[in-house]
Amino acid sequence: MTGRPAGFLESHLRARREGGAKLLVPYVTGGLGPRWTEVLAVMAAAGADAIEVGIPFSDPVMDGPTIQAASQRALDQGTTPTAILDALPAVDAPVPLVAMTYYNIVYRNGHRRFAHALASNGVSGAIVPDIPLEELAPWARAAGSEDVETVLLASPVTPDDRLARICERSQGFVYGVSVMGITGERQSLAQSAGVMAKRLKAHTDKPVLLGFGVSTPAHAVEACAEADGVIVASALMRLLLGGASPDQIGDTVATFRAALDRG
Repeated sequence: MTGRPAGFLESHLRARREGGAKLLVPYVTGGLGPRWTEVLAVMAAAGADAIEVGIPFSDPVMDGPTIQAASQRALDQGTTPTAILDALPAVDAPVPLVAMTYYNIVYRNGHRRFAHALASNGVSGAIVPDIPLEELAPWARAAGSEDVETVLLASPVTPDDRLARICERSQGFVYGVSVMGITGERQSLAQSAGVMAKRLKAHTDKPVLLGFGVSTPAHAVEACAEADGVIVASALMRLLLGGASPDQIGDTVATFRAALDRG
């Protein structure tokens, strides 16, 4: 895990895309239950192209009720950023891992120290959604010095000039927010999802993935009509909060994988 090559996240996703695959990135909240690392392993075995690992924060402003509940349960169970990262090298998940957390965690640890902790535990990328583009440089320098790729987000209301700057600065992939609002399951994929993907792909050749509201395999297929892939979070964490086993989570990821492979 710790011996990952520089640029592993983007190079791996590009290779999968160029091989004809639509990209699947499931999410798991770090520290959620004693078997959370098993969830990582089964996600990889079920066909995940990368895995997003949430490092819980007490005020997850971009997350909806499911991820909030998962984060709070993990915190109540005593998890810490250090405990989550320290557990990763032992996980049998040979795909890129991407840490998602909030800037308070980064700031409290210090940019260089946090970037080093990610890299030394095999994490290839980082999503820190509450760092504005204009204030990204200090973190980006620290992350870059450790070969941690910083993934940036763009929303449906991001103007084109700013969208171009986000695409230029983002590493690994560009995270397209499919709908305005917070994370969470939805009954249908927002019409803005396809538009978002088209706008991003007009500005970049980096992999473009859509998240926020991708709740079913059908949603994933619909999103990938324009995007290179999807991020699936709340639908999986709802199952885990409800007592699903790692194998059951793996089975669900496998249904997303199969749907994307069928197209």
